[in-house]
Formats: sequence, C-alpha cells, structure tokens
Amino acid sequence: MATSPDVHPSASPVHAAGVAPSRIGSVDALRGFAMFWIVGGDSIAQALKKVSAGGHGPLAATGAFLGEQLDHAAWAGFHFYDLVFPLFLFIVGVSLVYSLPAAVAREGTAATHRRVLRRFVLLYVLGILYYGGAANEWPGVRLVGVLNRIALCYLAAALLFMHCGRRSLIATCVGLLAGYWALLTFVPVPGHGAGSYAEGANLANWIDSRFLPGKRWDGAWDPEGLLSTLPAIATCLLGVLAGQLLRREDLGSRAKTRWLIGGGLALLAAGLLWSVQFPLVKKIWTSSFVLVAGGWSAILLGAFYHAIDVRGVRGWTAPLVWIGGNAIALYFADKIFNWEVLAGRLVGGDIAKFLDARLAVGAGHLVQALVGLLLAVAFAGYLYRKKHFIRV
Repeated sequence: MATSPDVHPSASPVHAAGVAPSRIGSVDALRGFAMFWIVGGDSIAQALKKVSAGGHGPLAATGAFLGEQLDHAAWAGFHFYDLVFPLFLFIVGVSLVYSLPAAVAREGTAATHRRVLRRFVLLYVLGILYYGGAANEWPGVRLVGVLNRIALCYLAAALLFMHCGRRSLIATCVGLLAGYWALLTFVPVPGHGAGSYAEGANLANWIDSRFLPGKRWDGAWDPEGLLSTLPAIATCLLGVLAGQLLRREDLGSRAKTRWLIGGGLALLAAGLLWSVQFPLVKKIWTSSFVLVAGGWSAILLGAFYHAIDVRGVRGWTAPLVWIGGNAIALYFADKIFNWEVLAGRLVGGDIAKFLDARLAVGAGHLVQALVGLLLAVAFAGYLYRKKHFIRV
C-alpha cells in the first residue's frame, strides 16, 4: 500500500502520498452494494411486501418490514433506504483519497485541479440531463438532484482534501454540522419562528422556496436543496477521513477494521443522542442524520474491508464489483431503459397474471422485479468484462 497521507497531519495529504495505491476491493464492492438497491433491490422488497400483504405470521411480517425499510421515511425517522444516498457520498469521499494522490503524482497539482473541475461540471450537467434537461420548459428544469449533489460534494471534498490536513478536515466537518444545526435552530423562519424542523417550517425549506430557481422536487422545496448541501459535504468528508484511515501504514489491517467499526458505532451513538433535539430528517440532511448515516457507512466499510481485504472472502462480491465499477452509467441507464419496465416485456402481461393467479397476488410483480435486477447486473457484468468503464 502507498505511503499514508496521515503521516504529517498538518501537511497536504495529497503531497504526502505520491505513489499510486492498490485498489481496495471492499470500496468497489460497497459502492456496488449502494447502487444495487437503486437498480432493483428496492423493487424486489416492495414486490415481496405486496406478495405477503394478505398473509399472516413471519412471512407477512418480513415482507412488511422489508417494504418499509426499502422506502424513505416520510419525514423524521431513519429507514435503510435513507442510508443508500449518504453511503454513496461516503464512498465518493473514500475513493478520492486513492484517486487524487495518484493523479497528482502522474499529472501534477494543476492538472489534477482541472480534472476535479471537469468532473464536477460533467456530473452537474448529467444531473440536469437526468431530469429532462432542456426538454422541460423553464421553470420546469431541475437544477438540483442526486447527481448534482454528488458533483457539489465531490468538488468541495476534493479541494479540501488536496489542501487541508486531517485536523483541518475534522474541524471543517464539525463546523459544517454544528453551523447547520445553529442555522436551523436559531435563525427564525418567517411565519414559524426559530427552532422548527417540521416540513415546510424549517430554514432549509424556506431558503429553497425563496431562492432556489427551477423545478423543486417537493413543490416549494427540494430534498437536494441549497442549504442542506452543506451537511452533505460533511458526509463526503467522513468518507475522506475513513479513506485516510485505510491508507495508514502504521496500522494493521485488523486495527483498521476495529477503528472503522468502533468509530462507526461512536458516530451512530452520537447521532442518535443528537436526534433527541435535532431529528433525523434525510430531506433536509440534518446533522444528526449525517452522524447516523456516517456511522452505518463506516460500520459497513469496516465489515466489507474485513471480509474482502483482510480475510480474502471475495467470491460473493463479483456482481457488486460489476455494479460499482459503472455506478453512474447504471444510474443513467436505469433512467433511460428502466430495467423493471424492460423486464415487463419478457415476463409481464399474461405471464404476470398467470403467476398472480397460480402463486399469489403480486408474484408477477416480484418475478418482473427479479428479472429487471438480473438485466441490470448482466449489463454491468458485460461492461466490466469488456473493460468498458463509463466514468466522468
């Protein structure tokens, strides 16, 4: 493994590590794990919920639980599906710890800055195109969204990583979370006063309603809105810190696992404690939500790292690595093709009706969701085997 960027905490971590590091299999697999739920895993859970809806006992309870967890919390609360996006942002932070020092060593600092800015612009433009782009008349063009937030968080985290040491990154992360909490807690919202975190009555929603141009996903405000991008950057910075931990040469692999899982548990506890006063709300990316999602992300990274990179148990990871290797391409392809709709051309219509009649209501939907996921995985596997990696 390459020289650790943490050897000199006060120095720029990019310049402290000039050798291109080895790939970490757990990072690729965990990225694929996050994308897995977007390209079909969630549809399978919802189909299982429908199949088991009329039953009783453990099967019905399991279906209902999976269906609930693979759907977003309406407002306050935390479901598994609420973890998927912050987990992806966390992995973006981990990945840039490996990619940027290699780019600086290969191309120099100025060229790496241009690379970061180019990636930001391309991701941001793709985000606009994903929701229709110029096909929608103004003000129906959405300027913020999932890819747009990834682009903004990537830009901020990359520049901070290139020019700040570990202590400064920690201080920035803490400042973003504490500052966001202070803004939402003490700045009064017209008509509602200060300290409200309710939907439509909080500062983040009010700023979107007044200053965010274009289409807003939730009517007057957007879950990827203006102010809530600040704590989302902190999510990416938590990934940067986890990546720096993985690159440390003064720690053994098992010690890294312990630090990741132990740190994740500490973040989880802190976030749950903070949520008593500052609720867990993904749609405004509250600071407590950042800590809880970051805690689970670190725990998952520690578990994947221990299983894949420490113990060498890799056989089960191939589909996840395929998906993770082309995550942005698959995300866009799902928008264009819609794997589940495409699967309906194969197993929909009378086939789905037959399965519903002979097995259970919803069985046709379940089979269609399974086939859709298989199509997405097969496409990812094809791109991976042909070494076609669509990245920006």
